Amino acid sequence: MAEPTVRDEPGHECVLCPPLRFRFNGMADLPGESGVIARDGDFLLMPDVAPLTDGHVLLVTREHHQCAGAFGRDMWERALSWRDGVARLYREAYGNGELLLFEHGPAGPQGGGACIDHAHWHFLPGAHGVRAVVEAQGLPGAPAGHAALRASLRAGRSYLLIEEDGIATVHPGDGVRSQFLRWAVTAAGRGETWRWQETFGLPHSRRRFLRTLQALRGATAVLAQGIPEDGHGPDSHQ
Repeated sequence: MAEPTVRDEPGHECVLCPPLRFRFNGMADLPGESGVIARDGDFLLMPDVAPLTDGHVLLVTREHHQCAGAFGRDMWERALSWRDGVARLYREAYGNGELLLFEHGPAGPQGGGACIDHAHWHFLPGAHGVRAVVEAQGLPGAPAGHAALRASLRAGRSYLLIEEDGIATVHPGDGVRSQFLRWAVTAAGRGETWRWQETFGLPHSRRRFLRTLQALRGATAVLAQGIPEDGHGPDSHQ
């Protein structure tokens, strides 16, 4: 199978590419471009439009990549630097740097439980037990890294990426329900409703988005000092 590549022209339907990137924010009367917490040449960090909990943010690629398994080595390392910086943000904003990272990694349209075929990582502060919930569904994990995700994508297999307690694992993703990992987060005791469509635009969901934006904006000095660790930190968006 050919090496996975960036799809430079994904088409107008991708809601995480311009011109539709902030369409859902506008529908819910939430900040769009002005709600980006931080950015660099490759990534945007922003609150989820239907957050499962305070602090729920997305790391979204500026250009259209299918999933993190399609990243080159440099971009993968940069994404990991963002992950480390989000942990520092959480420590500054919430007093604890523990985090959950998860990704639905589609090999085909909306595979692996993905609603959007555009690379984005979910981060939540201090979430535990999601891996156990996923494995209880008969989806065993293996050590995850760049090579493992690329191998899944090259083989045409969707994957589920989970990192919690500092350990990253990749799980089979073909055939899982839409928003499977959001469901797993609620099953592990975080969040009330996992389907984003059921909370999107409601007052309590909007307040959670705005609290997240305010809290993490207040900690952007930490992010600017620490992401990525190559002397070229992303620009905070004030």
